[in-house]
Amino acid sequence: MTSTHSTPNVERRWSREADVVVIGAGLAGLTAARELVAAGKSVAVLEARDRVGGRLLNHDLGDGQVTEIGGQFVGPTQDRILALAKEVGVATYEAAVPGERVYVRDGKARRFAGHTPPDLLALPDMGIALARIGQAAGKVPPAAPWRAPNARDLDGMTYETWLRKAEITGDAVDLINIFLNSAYGGEARDASALFSLWYVSTFGDETHPGTMERGTGTSGGAQDSRFVGGSQLVATRLAEELDGRVHLSAPVRRISQDADGVTVISDAGDWRAGRVIVAVPPVLASRIVWDPLLPPQQEQLFQRLPFGTLMKCLAVYDTPFWRAEGLSGMGLLRGGSPIREMFDNSPPDGGPGVLMGFLGGKEWRKWAHRPAGERRGAVLRSFAQVVGERAYDTVDYVEQDWTAEQWTQGGPTSVAAPGVLTEYGEWMGRSFGRVHWAGSEFSPYWNGFMDGAVRSGEHAATELLDQS
Repeated sequence: MTSTHSTPNVERRWSREADVVVIGAGLAGLTAARELVAAGKSVAVLEARDRVGGRLLNHDLGDGQVTEIGGQFVGPTQDRILALAKEVGVATYEAAVPGERVYVRDGKARRFAGHTPPDLLALPDMGIALARIGQAAGKVPPAAPWRAPNARDLDGMTYETWLRKAEITGDAVDLINIFLNSAYGGEARDASALFSLWYVSTFGDETHPGTMERGTGTSGGAQDSRFVGGSQLVATRLAEELDGRVHLSAPVRRISQDADGVTVISDAGDWRAGRVIVAVPPVLASRIVWDPLLPPQQEQLFQRLPFGTLMKCLAVYDTPFWRAEGLSGMGLLRGGSPIREMFDNSPPDGGPGVLMGFLGGKEWRKWAHRPAGERRGAVLRSFAQVVGERAYDTVDYVEQDWTAEQWTQGGPTSVAAPGVLTEYGEWMGRSFGRVHWAGSEFSPYWNGFMDGAVRSGEHAATELLDQS
């Protein structure tokens, strides 16, 4: 992956050669490499971190158990990640557990069954909001949102402004923001209306149009299932298949193209290749030194696609005690809680118990800089509102701040402010000479999800082979 620092003054190894160099060992890069190896190409994968997986990361709970502190959920129409996981021998299990959910508003908790919180003030507006969002998102082409009807009008305002214009009231907007906090690490005011409606349009596949219900749902939705052994296991299995082709601690500093090929300079040595696939987030790709320079429109686009801000906070317990009390561990919180959405993140056999909450958007901005102990106390207070006072009786507490990760710098996905997609969007996945692009942000379906990463890797490999 990329670096913001200059190339260290160290003695370099002899240059190595490959048909293709893939930069980034997340799902996108590993998928592309796997496809190319199957097609008979020699491949080297360069990864800046000391591990594979990118935005997928397991946390060891001991005794062979893990939980996820990065991307974790999969569901229907996420066909490519599910197929890939099956091929590498990683099974899934249902994420939701039996029991009621808890809805907290202004400190008052109410238990409820089903997906919709029991807020009589917001429910009518949510029905109107879902209908209007669905209708508008249905007009946005997943592969080319800038070609949507009224694209410039939609891209000229924030999503929050569009929701207000659609006569959706504050209660419904606040519930939508709970979803956006975890979905793209922000609020409706942070992204353009076109970007947000396009994001919804990607929650499907070639035969199933994207819907807000699928994107926000648990059973039958995007949060339907998790992977046995944690999501990072899929990446680990892919790397094992590649058998020595993955080079860790190899941040790429410079990419130079000429008439005969591409030279890639990294901290682990230099490679010479016929073609390159860059499978890192756009904002990091823009920090590589390019010779020749990236097309100005593409460079400007990449600079305008920062990540949202997101931290995952997990509390570990001897057992998932809330289940015995008829609770699922799932909660929605409004009115002052740093955690606005939480889940039971326990391993599939239910022991130990793990609660996970998203701290994103404005809550991240409020809490990320505060002392760790103060933040931990606030998170556990949020958990206690949902499962009771035993939430304080932890055996471990874990935070993963993706915004503080050098090779990610945010999460869970890139977010486009007003004006970006209509002015620069058509440059998103356009190949640059011998360079091709992969990454979840480049996918027309499940953008920002694991499935989008796999789709983008497959697409990049196919494009490269077609042009070779």
